[in-house]
Order: sequence, then C-alpha cells, then structure tokens
Amino acid sequence: MKFVSRPTKIMAAAALAFGVLASPMAMAAKDVTLAVAIALETLDPYNTNSTLNQAAGKAYYEGLFEFDKDLKIQKVLATDYSVSEDGLEYTFKLRQGVKFQDGTDFNAEAVKINFDRPANPDNRLSRYIQFSVIKQIDVIDPYTVKITLKKPFSAFINALAHPAAMMISPTALKKWGKEIGFHPVGTGPFEFVEWKPAEYLKVKKFDGYWKKGYPKIDTLTFRTVTDNNTRAAVVQTGEAQFAFPVPFEQASVLAKNDKIELVDHKNSIMARYLSMNVQQKPFDNVKVRQAVNYAINKQALAKVAFAGYATPVDGVVPQGVDFATKIGQWPYDVKKAKELLAEAGYPNGFESTLWSAYNDGTSVKVVQFLQQQLAQVGIKVSVEVLESGQRVQRVQQVQKPEDAKVRMYYAGWSSSTGEADWGLRPLLTTAAFPPVLNNVSYYSNKQVDENIANALATTDRAAKTKLYDDAQKTIWNDAPWAFLVTQNNLYARSKNLTGIYVEPDTSFWFGDIDLKQ
Repeated sequence: MKFVSRPTKIMAAAALAFGVLASPMAMAAKDVTLAVAIALETLDPYNTNSTLNQAAGKAYYEGLFEFDKDLKIQKVLATDYSVSEDGLEYTFKLRQGVKFQDGTDFNAEAVKINFDRPANPDNRLSRYIQFSVIKQIDVIDPYTVKITLKKPFSAFINALAHPAAMMISPTALKKWGKEIGFHPVGTGPFEFVEWKPAEYLKVKKFDGYWKKGYPKIDTLTFRTVTDNNTRAAVVQTGEAQFAFPVPFEQASVLAKNDKIELVDHKNSIMARYLSMNVQQKPFDNVKVRQAVNYAINKQALAKVAFAGYATPVDGVVPQGVDFATKIGQWPYDVKKAKELLAEAGYPNGFESTLWSAYNDGTSVKVVQFLQQQLAQVGIKVSVEVLESGQRVQRVQQVQKPEDAKVRMYYAGWSSSTGEADWGLRPLLTTAAFPPVLNNVSYYSNKQVDENIANALATTDRAAKTKLYDDAQKTIWNDAPWAFLVTQNNLYARSKNLTGIYVEPDTSFWFGDIDLKQ
C-alpha cells in the first residue's frame, strides 16, 4: 500500500479543485453588464419606438446597414446597392455565407420576408410608417433583392440603417409569429439567453457569427436600474461595467473614481418635450399651448433636473440633425403666459394631468419641476410616471384619437435616422397617430403633412431644406408641444471596458466591445 502525506493530499485536492484556473489554456469569462434606466418592452425591433429596445436588439440582430458611433451609415448585411434614376427602385447585393443563430441561411428571401412584414398595415406593427412606402420586394437571385417604392423616398437608406430594420430569422418568424418579441433570432454577434421584463436581458456569444474574431466578450446583460443613485452605485462597485444615463448630479463624484471613465457627449440629438393633446380642451386652443411654453423656465429646468447637462432647445428638431431649423428659444415669461390664458378664456388657469413616459429618477425630477412651473400660472396638474407596460397600453396602443386619455405627456425623441424626417413624421404628422407611431399630441396640420411628404419626394437639397424649414416653423408656432431641452449623453464605463459608445440619438454602438483583464 502506498501512503501519501497530508500536505501532498491537500495540494492534490487544491490542484483538482482549481485545475481550471491553473490551466494555462483557461481564461476567465468576459461578462459585461450594462445598467440602463428603463425596462425593455419587447425584443421585436419592428414593434417598438423605444431607442433602448432597438439598441439592445443590435446584440442579436443586424440590418443591411447600420449607423456607427457618429451616426454615419455603414454597410453590414448589404455589400452594395444601386438606385434607379426615378428613385423608385433600390437593388441590394447581400453578404454571402451568413447564418442566423438557428442555422437558417441569410439571403434575399429572408430580406423579403422581413420587410414584407412591417410594410403590411394588417400586422399593425409600430414601425409601419417607416416601411409603408414599400410597394413590392422581388428576389432577383439568392443574394440580390430589389425593393420598389410607391413614391420616391429620399431617406430610404437612412430608414434601412435604423435599428428597426434588422433581420429576423424567417424560421423563427414562422415558428413564433406574434410572439417573436420574446424569442429573438438574428445574425448578430450574440444570441438570446434570457429576458426577465423589468429586470434584465442576457445574451451570449454566438459562435457561428460571420465576422471572425467577434464578439470579443462572452456575455452581455442589459440590467434595468431605474433609480439614478443605484445606477451610479453599480458601476462604482463593479456590478456593472457601463451605466447610461448616469445621474447628472453625481457626475463630479463619478469623475473622481480612478476605475471609471466619465464620458460627456454634447452632440446629443435627444430632445425632451411636453406634448399636449390638441384634440382635447383646453389644449385645442393654440393660446393655451403657447402659454404653457412661456410658463416654463427651460434654463432652470436644465439646471435643476439635469445639473446643467442639458441645453434649451431652439427648434423642433435638434441641431446636429440634417435639415434641422434653428428658430430660437421660447422665452420664459410668466406675465405673457397669464395674458394668453386669459385671452383663451382661462384667467384662473385649469386642471389637467401630466404623465411621464419614463419612471427614472431624472424624469421624476423633470415632471415635478414642470408641475411647479405650471402652478405659477394657475395650471394645476396631477403627475403620474408610467412604467413601460403602462406606457404601451395607455399611450401607444390607443386605437382612436377620441379614446386617448393622455393630456400632457413628458417624453423624449431622437431623430435616429440622422435626418429631419424622423424628427417630424413619426411625431407630428396626421398619419402618425397611435398606434401607428408617436403623435401623442394628435396634432394635424395639412400643410405640415404636405411639406414633409414633398420633402421626402425630392432629391433637390435646396427644395428639401425650404420644405422642412416651413414645416418646422409652422409647428413651432402651433406649439403642440412645450419645447424643453436637449440633454447631453453622459455615461460612465469601467476603464477596462472598450469599444462601446452612446450614439448621438442615445442608442448604443458596441460593435467592438471588449473587457480587458
């Protein structure tokens, strides 16, 4: 019998227990957590207007094109394209050798199936207006597809670069149907693992990804942390490697942490506004809406709710978006606001409701500030912050304008195609009433509708500029919104996390994400 000494036994046990760590071939998993402010509402990119939902979708989905971190259009699943002289036919050459995460081939038929779906109004998808211009889609050969439009649409490639236009596996679409929002299958660098609404979304590295060497990390988790302070805390403790947005009031504290990089992007195109339901009294009166604009001190709002990391807007569409018109800020003038209310027949003000589209800490501060400001001119509002499910049900899924209970509504929007079209058409045209898109003010102006439509139909830049300019000035004077601020994109990331950025529209670009160990 052979005896082994006790120290040798201990060493052997330790070697067995920790063999994986001791092996020179083994490396610790690269797990990255992103702390975000709101909950995801669906994983179907064609059926949401949430920038965060679509940003998360970039993990498992890809489109023919994408916007890079500077909102420049890049080719992804399309390798080339051409446009007919009349602007009606777009022919795309597709990347070969790409597979969806379920093994389905990516090809022209997949493109047709994907774009036929949102272009069909019977499917009632949130992004219908983005694809309603499509007349038909023809498969020319396995890797060539032609899309014919009903009319010229000069922002079509911008629309296809938007993360709403990403490719879903035709096999998964057939299997899951309307439930595809719970079962995402794309060609992206990560594949779906688990989604617990209001808590987190987890994805893992897709080993069959077509771009060799990517992704560089093993798992990616989007963790919902609505409380500002908690979101700042988890990135400081290392529970998360990235947090956006970070509480503006804690920026100076985060900047002192030598393990964190605080990034302040002032190129944001995220505009914050207070919409008013113009089809309901008293907001059917333009003087009331103008009074609301005069009643709000935007400079103070930027300071109080955003700790100075915001700028009062000076136009309907933020500067930095192509064809944005700079008009000038609505001044803060309590006396003027009261005069207009009296002229409108409300000398003592009125009562109403104010809903917030978000329940994060900063949004709570904003609506509380707005409540106080409006009270100074006699407008007494009860405030309610909505969770994502409430927002979808009570605002976005309303079928008829007369059924809408929304009155005043604090929200935000970014022109995420980089062109004024997407800052106007989804929010301020008659065709964009919910549930189609997000015209929550139910604003309808025939001339504005025509200007926006004509701007899309021309490739003459001077003509397009004038049409957009006229539309924006009309909207500004009609004041379906109280025009508030553009907030900076302020985020924090661990210094060992690279290759991830917040884009100007507040979406994420993480095409080169890596965690150094």
